[in-house]
Amino acid sequence: MSQNTYADHIATLQARSAVALARAGREHLLIAAGVQKYHFLDDRPYPFQVNPHFKHWLPLTEHPHCWLSITPGEKPVLVYYQPDDYWHLPPETPAGFWVDHFDIRIVADRAQIAAHLPPAARCAIIGEADAAEDGHVPDNPAAVLDYLHYHRAFKTPWELEQMRVATQRAVRGHRAAEAAFRAGASELGIHRAYLEATGHSDFDLPYTNIIGLNEHGAVLHYQHLDAQPPARSRSFLIDAGAQHNGYAADITRSHGDGDDDFAAVLAAMETVQLQLVDGVRAGQHYVALHRRAHHLIAGVLRDLDIVRMTPEAMVDSGVSNVFFPHGLGHLLGLQVHDVAGFQPGEDGGHVAAPEQYPALRLTRTLAPGMVVTIEPGLYFIDTLLRRLRAGPHGKALNEPLIAHLRQFGGVRIEDDVACTGDAPENLTRDAWQRH
Repeated sequence: MSQNTYADHIATLQARSAVALARAGREHLLIAAGVQKYHFLDDRPYPFQVNPHFKHWLPLTEHPHCWLSITPGEKPVLVYYQPDDYWHLPPETPAGFWVDHFDIRIVADRAQIAAHLPPAARCAIIGEADAAEDGHVPDNPAAVLDYLHYHRAFKTPWELEQMRVATQRAVRGHRAAEAAFRAGASELGIHRAYLEATGHSDFDLPYTNIIGLNEHGAVLHYQHLDAQPPARSRSFLIDAGAQHNGYAADITRSHGDGDDDFAAVLAAMETVQLQLVDGVRAGQHYVALHRRAHHLIAGVLRDLDIVRMTPEAMVDSGVSNVFFPHGLGHLLGLQVHDVAGFQPGEDGGHVAAPEQYPALRLTRTLAPGMVVTIEPGLYFIDTLLRRLRAGPHGKALNEPLIAHLRQFGGVRIEDDVACTGDAPENLTRDAWQRH
């Protein structure tokens, strides 16, 4: 990890914060890490989720009740909450590559926090309402958030370093998960193999793993983990990530048991996915790339004799949506579905997904520094197929082949890809080659 890239990262955030504050007529930017929350009528805590604006500055993801105070031209102040607690392990004394970049004030009592913060009236305060401390109540001014969110899409070199490490961690898990599938493990067993290989627990994953065997691969956000393996594991879809210093990786892979028809779908979708990855170029509008994905997938449906229509007719009529009902991908970074995917500029606004593709999460033009996922899919979803059969294009379905392929659920292949000034950097494939 480069100290220089972290110093440059902090300088970039300082510059962005100064502009955002000027736009809002404020003098200081306060960021609350967040608070520990508890189950209703219980003393059992939820896993802590840090404010992404806080971890943008600091690799601290498990530190509730901390605050950042940023004033243009001055060293950022970190109010570091370190209670004297014997019920829970308190945070360690700050140490590491980042400490020299902050004026660190350690407090043992939350009542001491406000004394280290500027007067609230002169501040833009970012966070949830329940993070308020002695009159410092988050107000989340739109002028500040719009500017910061828009520019958060452009990763600094330090951020890209963190995302490469997160990707390497996830790749180790994906390799272990495939091995567990080949050995006949259950969904739960595969999940445990993934956690073991990545060093994650269920609580610090960037999102809940999607691990589906057979027909479960057709459930886009399949949420269960069967403890018993099926009589025959025909196919396996895993959508699982990892995180490093608060930055996420998001990878999906699909596997089969050697069936020729499903193997043909896997191979065709691999080709499609790599073609779309190559489209992650500066100036490429993401909606246009999504439309290209539909045309390519429609070509697979025709070439494999799954649907007997031209690709153009499938896309124009919406038939391709039945087999590819989600978006091509999204921004990635501090959050898995990172902010400002619909925001056209620094001043906010919202460019909605086209009516034909309501699930698309990104409507911006790609530019150097952006990291996006590219995750085309082809699924055999009973609910959507029933609707298609009831309409005028139902007769175009190759029903015997579809009946066979629905046993395998579907295929999704997802890589994390950085847009550069030249060819895209495929973080996922690069990590796969190294591990």
